[in-house]
Amino acid sequence: MENKILVETSARHIHLTDDAVAVLYGESAELIVKKMLSQPGQFATANEKIKLVGPKGEMMVSVLGPTRKANQIELSYTDARALGLKGVPVRESGDVAGTPGLKLVGPAGEIEVEEGAIIAKRHIHMTPEDAEGLGVSNGQIVKVLVESERTTIFDDVVVRVSPSYALAMHIDTDECNAAAAFGEIYGSIVQ
Repeated sequence: MENKILVETSARHIHLTDDAVAVLYGESAELIVKKMLSQPGQFATANEKIKLVGPKGEMMVSVLGPTRKANQIELSYTDARALGLKGVPVRESGDVAGTPGLKLVGPAGEIEVEEGAIIAKRHIHMTPEDAEGLGVSNGQIVKVLVESERTTIFDDVVVRVSPSYALAMHIDTDECNAAAAFGEIYGSIVQ
Protein backbone atom coordinates (compact mmCIF):
# COMPACT_ATOMS: atom_id res chain seq x y z
CA MET A 1 0.00 0.00 0.00
CA GLU A 2 1.22 3.50 -0.83
CA ASN A 3 2.19 5.49 2.28
CA LYS A 4 0.11 8.54 1.33
CA ILE A 5 -2.50 9.85 3.77
CA LEU A 6 -4.84 12.77 3.13
CA VAL A 7 -4.37 15.44 5.82
CA GLU A 8 -7.56 17.28 6.76
CA THR A 9 -7.92 20.30 9.02
CA SER A 10 -10.65 19.94 11.59
CA ALA A 11 -11.80 23.45 12.54
CA ARG A 12 -13.59 24.14 15.83
CA HIS A 13 -16.92 22.35 16.09
CA ILE A 14 -19.30 20.69 18.50
CA HIS A 15 -20.95 17.29 18.86
CA LEU A 16 -24.25 17.34 20.74
CA THR A 17 -26.41 14.89 22.66
CA ASP A 18 -30.10 14.40 21.80
CA ASP A 19 -31.01 16.31 24.98
CA ALA A 20 -28.76 19.26 24.02
CA VAL A 21 -30.29 19.39 20.52
CA ALA A 22 -33.78 19.56 22.09
CA VAL A 23 -32.79 22.47 24.36
CA LEU A 24 -30.72 24.43 21.82
CA TYR A 25 -32.95 23.96 18.75
CA GLY A 26 -36.36 23.06 20.17
CA GLU A 27 -38.07 19.96 21.53
CA SER A 28 -38.77 18.22 18.19
CA ALA A 29 -35.60 19.39 16.41
CA GLU A 30 -33.28 17.03 14.59
CA LEU A 31 -29.86 17.60 13.09
CA ILE A 32 -30.21 18.18 9.34
CA VAL A 33 -27.48 17.10 6.94
CA LYS A 34 -25.81 19.96 5.07
CA LYS A 35 -22.90 17.94 3.71
CA MET A 36 -21.31 14.61 4.38
CA LEU A 37 -17.76 14.57 5.76
CA SER A 38 -14.87 12.30 4.80
CA GLN A 39 -15.61 9.87 7.61
CA PRO A 40 -18.57 7.64 6.67
CA GLY A 41 -21.82 8.59 8.43
CA GLN A 42 -20.43 11.89 9.78
CA PHE A 43 -21.89 15.18 8.56
CA ALA A 44 -21.89 18.94 8.95
CA THR A 45 -25.36 20.14 9.80
CA ALA A 46 -27.54 22.70 8.08
CA ASN A 47 -28.78 23.77 11.52
CA GLU A 48 -27.75 27.21 12.74
CA LYS A 49 -24.38 27.39 14.44
CA ILE A 50 -24.08 27.27 18.23
CA LYS A 51 -22.53 30.11 20.21
CA LEU A 52 -19.92 29.13 22.78
CA VAL A 53 -19.69 31.52 25.72
CA GLY A 54 -16.56 31.31 27.87
CA PRO A 55 -15.25 33.41 30.77
CA LYS A 56 -13.50 35.84 28.42
CA GLY A 57 -15.17 35.60 25.02
CA GLU A 58 -17.58 33.91 22.69
CA MET A 59 -17.51 32.35 19.22
CA MET A 60 -19.76 30.51 16.82
CA VAL A 61 -19.13 26.86 15.97
CA SER A 62 -20.53 24.40 13.47
CA VAL A 63 -22.47 21.39 14.68
CA LEU A 64 -21.46 17.94 13.45
CA GLY A 65 -23.73 14.93 13.44
CA PRO A 66 -24.99 12.46 14.23
CA THR A 67 -25.70 13.06 17.92
CA ARG A 68 -23.46 11.47 20.55
CA LYS A 69 -23.68 10.19 24.13
CA ALA A 70 -21.81 13.24 25.47
CA ASN A 71 -21.44 16.85 24.36
CA GLN A 72 -17.96 17.46 22.96
CA ILE A 73 -16.53 20.83 21.98
CA GLU A 74 -13.38 20.53 19.84
CA LEU A 75 -11.17 23.61 19.90
CA SER A 76 -7.63 24.68 19.08
CA TYR A 77 -5.40 26.22 21.76
CA THR A 78 -6.02 29.60 20.11
CA ASP A 79 -9.80 29.11 20.42
CA ALA A 80 -9.52 28.04 24.08
CA ARG A 81 -7.48 31.15 24.92
CA ALA A 82 -9.96 33.42 23.09
CA LEU A 83 -12.80 31.94 25.16
CA GLY A 84 -10.80 32.29 28.39
CA LEU A 85 -10.82 28.56 29.10
CA LYS A 86 -7.98 27.20 31.18
CA GLY A 87 -6.75 23.64 31.35
CA VAL A 88 -8.31 22.40 28.12
CA PRO A 89 -6.54 19.06 27.59
CA VAL A 90 -5.40 17.34 24.43
CA ARG A 91 -7.58 14.24 24.29
CA GLU A 92 -8.86 11.60 21.92
CA SER A 93 -12.42 12.09 20.76
CA GLY A 94 -14.95 10.86 23.31
CA ASP A 95 -12.66 11.34 26.33
CA VAL A 96 -14.31 14.38 27.92
CA ALA A 97 -14.37 13.42 31.62
CA GLY A 98 -12.98 16.20 33.81
CA THR A 99 -12.60 18.72 30.97
CA PRO A 100 -13.75 22.36 31.15
CA GLY A 101 -17.34 23.26 30.34
CA LEU A 102 -18.96 26.43 29.09
CA LYS A 103 -22.29 27.90 28.02
CA LEU A 104 -23.89 26.82 24.73
CA VAL A 105 -26.41 29.20 23.14
CA GLY A 106 -28.71 28.08 20.35
CA PRO A 107 -31.67 29.60 18.53
CA ALA A 108 -34.21 28.08 20.97
CA GLY A 109 -32.34 27.98 24.29
CA GLU A 110 -29.07 27.72 26.17
CA ILE A 111 -27.37 25.29 28.50
CA GLU A 112 -24.31 25.22 30.73
CA VAL A 113 -22.29 22.09 30.08
CA GLU A 114 -20.14 20.99 33.00
CA GLU A 115 -17.49 19.36 30.80
CA GLY A 116 -16.73 18.65 27.17
CA ALA A 117 -14.09 21.08 25.85
CA ILE A 118 -11.04 19.33 24.37
CA ILE A 119 -8.24 19.93 21.93
CA ALA A 120 -8.44 16.86 19.71
CA LYS A 121 -5.31 14.74 19.69
CA ARG A 122 -4.04 14.50 16.15
CA HIS A 123 -4.97 11.16 14.69
CA ILE A 124 -5.28 9.01 11.59
CA HIS A 125 -8.54 7.23 10.77
CA MET A 126 -8.05 4.01 8.82
CA THR A 127 -9.65 0.67 8.03
CA PRO A 128 -8.11 -2.63 9.19
CA GLU A 129 -6.92 -3.15 5.60
CA ASP A 130 -5.22 0.27 5.61
CA ALA A 131 -3.55 -0.54 8.94
CA GLU A 132 -2.26 -3.86 7.63
CA GLY A 133 -0.95 -2.22 4.45
CA LEU A 134 0.79 0.53 6.44
CA GLY A 135 2.12 -1.88 9.09
CA VAL A 136 0.43 -0.16 12.05
CA SER A 137 -2.21 -1.08 14.62
CA ASN A 138 -5.05 0.56 16.52
CA GLY A 139 -3.79 2.85 19.28
CA GLN A 140 -0.22 2.93 17.97
CA ILE A 141 1.54 6.30 18.13
CA VAL A 142 3.34 7.30 14.93
CA LYS A 143 5.13 10.23 13.31
CA VAL A 144 3.79 11.73 10.10
CA LEU A 145 5.79 13.79 7.61
CA VAL A 146 3.78 16.53 5.92
CA GLU A 147 5.66 18.16 3.03
CA SER A 148 4.62 21.75 2.37
CA GLU A 149 6.18 25.21 2.31
CA ARG A 150 6.79 24.55 6.02
CA THR A 151 7.55 20.84 6.01
CA THR A 152 6.72 19.36 9.39
CA ILE A 153 6.95 16.02 11.16
CA PHE A 154 3.97 15.59 13.47
CA ASP A 155 4.86 13.38 16.42
CA ASP A 156 2.41 11.71 18.82
CA VAL A 157 -0.20 10.89 16.16
CA VAL A 158 -2.59 8.16 17.28
CA VAL A 159 -3.73 5.50 14.82
CA ARG A 160 -7.48 4.80 15.01
CA VAL A 161 -8.65 1.67 13.21
CA SER A 162 -12.24 0.74 12.39
CA PRO A 163 -14.02 -0.86 9.44
CA SER A 164 -16.25 2.24 9.40
CA TYR A 165 -13.40 4.73 8.86
CA ALA A 166 -11.91 6.24 5.70
CA LEU A 167 -8.16 6.90 5.49
CA ALA A 168 -7.44 10.48 6.63
CA MET A 169 -5.31 12.29 9.21
CA HIS A 170 -6.96 15.06 11.24
CA ILE A 171 -5.14 18.08 12.64
CA ASP A 172 -6.55 21.29 14.13
CA THR A 173 -6.29 24.82 12.71
CA ASP A 174 -3.26 25.76 14.81
CA GLU A 175 -1.39 22.70 13.51
CA CYS A 176 -2.53 23.40 9.95
CA ASN A 177 -1.25 26.97 10.10
CA ALA A 178 2.07 25.95 11.65
CA ALA A 179 2.69 23.40 8.89
CA ALA A 180 1.17 25.45 6.02
CA ALA A 181 -0.99 22.39 5.37
CA PHE A 182 -3.45 24.21 3.13
CA GLY A 183 -5.56 22.75 0.34
CA GLU A 184 -5.19 19.13 -0.67
CA ILE A 185 -2.12 17.89 1.13
CA TYR A 186 -0.80 14.48 2.08
CA GLY A 187 1.38 13.00 4.79
CA SER A 188 3.35 9.80 5.17
CA ILE A 189 4.13 7.71 8.24
CA VAL A 190 7.86 7.93 8.98
CA GLN A 191 8.04 5.74 12.09
